Amino acid sequence: MNKQWILDHLREAQEELTRTIAQIESEPEYGDIEFEIALAHLYSHVNTAWNSRGVDDASAGTASDDEFCRWRAFPVDIADTYFNG
Repeated sequence: MNKQWILDHLREAQEELTRTIAQIESEPEYGDIEFEIALAHLYSHVNTAWNSRGVDDASAGTASDDEFCRWRAFPVDIADTYFNG
């Protein structure tokens, strides 16, 4: 498990969540579009933290676009364990 890689992504997700909460609380015009963009960013980091948790630093630095797309997808193994049963 690549703890630093995971922590980097979880911190990014935490920053986005904190920013999103603050904007919802303070910006009367905050709407669906802004919320969708924020959650897409947040989920991207949370999903990447899980899906690529075993990647080493060298592989993370040279990952292809296809690999990043797979990492950003909702984790199938979590869905099977917690949502289907």
